[in-house]
Amino acid sequence: MSLDLKPSHASVKAYYDTLHQFELYIDHEGAVRSAFQDLLAKCGGKAKPPLTLVPEYRIERARSSVIVDGALVDLYHLPHGYWEAKDEKDDLAREVERKLDKGYPRDNIIFQAPERAILYQSGARIFDENLTRPEALVSVVNQFFDYKAPHIQEWEEAVRDFSERIPELAAAVTKTIDEEKKRNPAFVRSFKDFYALCKQAINPNLSEEAVERMLVQHLLTERIFRKIFDNPDFTRRNVVAAEIEKVVAELTKRSLNRDDFLRNLERFYRAIERSAEETTNFSEKQAFLNKVYERFFQGYSPKEADTHGIVYTPQPIVNFMVRSVEEILQKEFGRSLGDKGVHILDPFVGTGNFIVRMMQEIKTTDLPYKYENELHCNEVMLLPYYIASMNIEHAYFDRAGEYKPFPGICLVDTFDMRAQSTFFTEAKTTRIEAQSRQEIFVVIGNPPYNAWQVNENDNNKNRKYEALNERISETYAKSSRATNKSALSDPYVKAIRWASDRIKQEGVVAFVTNSGFLEALAADGMRMHLSRDFDEVYIVDLGGNVRKNPKLSGTTHNVFGIQVGVSINLFVRHNVAAEDRQCRIRYASADEFWTRTRKYAWLDGLRAASGVEWTVIKPDGRNNWLQRSGSADFGSLVPLASEENADAVFATISNGVQTNRDAWVYNFSRGELSKNVERLSALYNQQVREWKDRGSDPKELDSFVDADDMHIKWSSRLKERLLLGRTVSFTGQRVRSALYRPFCKQFMYFDDTLVHRPGQFPRILPGPDSGNLLIWLKIGGDWPFFALTSNVITDQLPQGGSQCFPFYTYAEDGTNRRENITDWALEQFRAHYSDPSITKWDILHYIYAVLHHPEYRQRYAANLRRELPRIPFVSASGAKAQVEGAPNAALKHRSSTVTSSRSSTVTSSRPSTVTSSSSMLTSSNDGVRVGASVEERPFRAASEQEDSRALAPVPSDLDVFHAFVSASPKSMYITSSNPNTR
Repeated sequence: MSLDLKPSHASVKAYYDTLHQFELYIDHEGAVRSAFQDLLAKCGGKAKPPLTLVPEYRIERARSSVIVDGALVDLYHLPHGYWEAKDEKDDLAREVERKLDKGYPRDNIIFQAPERAILYQSGARIFDENLTRPEALVSVVNQFFDYKAPHIQEWEEAVRDFSERIPELAAAVTKTIDEEKKRNPAFVRSFKDFYALCKQAINPNLSEEAVERMLVQHLLTERIFRKIFDNPDFTRRNVVAAEIEKVVAELTKRSLNRDDFLRNLERFYRAIERSAEETTNFSEKQAFLNKVYERFFQGYSPKEADTHGIVYTPQPIVNFMVRSVEEILQKEFGRSLGDKGVHILDPFVGTGNFIVRMMQEIKTTDLPYKYENELHCNEVMLLPYYIASMNIEHAYFDRAGEYKPFPGICLVDTFDMRAQSTFFTEAKTTRIEAQSRQEIFVVIGNPPYNAWQVNENDNNKNRKYEALNERISETYAKSSRATNKSALSDPYVKAIRWASDRIKQEGVVAFVTNSGFLEALAADGMRMHLSRDFDEVYIVDLGGNVRKNPKLSGTTHNVFGIQVGVSINLFVRHNVAAEDRQCRIRYASADEFWTRTRKYAWLDGLRAASGVEWTVIKPDGRNNWLQRSGSADFGSLVPLASEENADAVFATISNGVQTNRDAWVYNFSRGELSKNVERLSALYNQQVREWKDRGSDPKELDSFVDADDMHIKWSSRLKERLLLGRTVSFTGQRVRSALYRPFCKQFMYFDDTLVHRPGQFPRILPGPDSGNLLIWLKIGGDWPFFALTSNVITDQLPQGGSQCFPFYTYAEDGTNRRENITDWALEQFRAHYSDPSITKWDILHYIYAVLHHPEYRQRYAANLRRELPRIPFVSASGAKAQVEGAPNAALKHRSSTVTSSRSSTVTSSRPSTVTSSSSMLTSSNDGVRVGASVEERPFRAASEQEDSRALAPVPSDLDVFHAFVSASPKSMYITSSNPNTR
């Protein structure tokens, strides 16, 4: 934990400023102590690896325990050094001897008084000096941070090697399993029985490889569980471990000597066990084991870690949530966590932190009954199931003084507990059935955070849950106005939907989750149902959305060290009729730029929900909680598109094209693109033939396909086509131009097999010679709003959600061209401007100009982050007639006869005839002011056609309309020779 502290550093100066105040009797002795504590904390944060100062650190000894004023611990909760502060009036040397006699550590501990420090390392006093000189302070602090105890050094070296050795050893076990399957009938029978039971309990589509990984994990980690918690009977008493041991016993009878094989990990085991001895109390052992487990998975199976979202909950969050649930139970229901009848479930138990913490809230006299009957938890992965079992059983032993296997934990998939009737043993089956029958009153935990696997080739998908997906579809998705609802596939959304149903008539749901649902466009329906399903909602927004705010660092500002925002969510339901429910939503947030450590301290200071200063949120008419809808008049404007009815400008719109294999089907070079697609097609067609010859079960497809990204890039659609036996034939007719990104044009191979989601483009641009013009735009907070015109295919973009509004649609064979702007829209514009000569082309160009108007974008910025644009009828009444953006000099000249400068205004008494005459600027008593300037014109073409219209000497509403029409480029990207295309 080396450090390069200097006398000139701010924290050193702050210490001496405080010391000076103390010497002048201006400040008290406690301030000097606080200044030294602050110095250690800041230095710890800058150390490598970073260390956290834990105040009042308890060290357990055989006969008693001692509490030092502070300890610097690493991410594994291993202490690297200790600090003990003494008063100035104390004889520091004598106090040190007294503390050491009491059992204080002698390995890297600073005993500090305001003007003196003594440092012990490796049992010897190595520093004892006056601190009145900054050089002395810097010296002792640097020595303190530079020291590394032998067991810490051994541990760090073992951890560095761990990630490399674990995959090698795991591969060796896997190879042995494969060999034993071929030549050991007893092992084959044992493995098949275990595999069948696992499929019943965890996932009917579970692969053999997944069960093999369970055996590998058990074999490599079983010793850790026994040793750290001193539980030699774990594999005999734990029902799952006992079953796995039967299979492992068959595996190790012939080909694999267990002790010899694991000797390769002896150094790592020894380092773990030696380090675990330094974690002297149970909570430290629990935290240490969590980090070891997390490191194991990142080394052994990063894909499995990704699928299940392995992120464990920091203790301050757990403490806050458990205390808050206890408060809510007492306040809202007159009950307690320890009361009979209050069944508690952690459906994603991980390593057991929530259950262990709730046991601490329950009276010792109530705990035996609660432990035996009313505490429940589920885990779908083997190793966290083991760790949770050990943690919970050890916590009970600490409280009750006797060891009892925990009957409430199930190795099962929470999202699909149906028909899981014969897993492992009758006792195990009884656990699952008993939990399913209970009326759960409290659901608490940390749901998995993984929304989508990064790469289909990983074959690492989250499981599909038909019943739960249907519930989301008929509630959250059905009530959403969003066009792209993929965010509702996130497991945390499933967890909230599942828990909302699980607590039945009344109860509490407490989850720490991705905070995306608070603002996401696709979560508007989810927010609506939460306000209908619950009477009280409490949200503590912990921020940390690095993707939204690039100034943040996931490792620094996010409480989990991840990229997405995090919130603590408490949902409370009373037993009242749904129609009588009046939901109160309370919201609080941590400062966006607080570090994760400060956020933990903030939660510790709040303690529970009662300590929070809440803001009451009243959702608006579009179910927005945090981001308001924006300008109130936006809803009265003309919609570009509508799923609900035909009263919109465009009849058909489309998402941008999603290829899922950009590297193969996009290229700046037509020749290179052709080579890539021909190679991809040949490999894919070969896979189709091999699959057809094999005649396999579709469930085996993931394990069959070539998962090498260098050979082929898979997606769900491509796999569907393979199952149908569809092959691909390369043809140059499918090489098309496309906008890969704004202002970035490439060649693209447009094929309904190789393109994952083509959207409506087979009907918008069915062929390379199909003439069309479309507006391409992107809403949302992850990209700035843009609106461009194109006559080529456009991409979905990395964050998705780009939309296209074409002027024409076709049949897929290129015939039956139809104008896509509705007759309803044409009638609205003609009626409003009293001009039957307005055409649909006028409307398209008018819309494009409006979307580029700076004042439109500013006024409706909040709206455009959340929904598709709506279009105002611009008016000249009481407004500026600014038309510098007009496309020809004649129009500018005519406009100059009306207004001599950009600030001049003209008025008209022409009344509005249809709906709102909403404007581009601000409302005032003398009417609505509109600026008709169109200054953003990124796609103006050199060959623009001149518009023959000119503004009248006194502009009318119609004149302003035509100024907007004229300001829009007419021939941008139009390459077709079709005479009907403008």
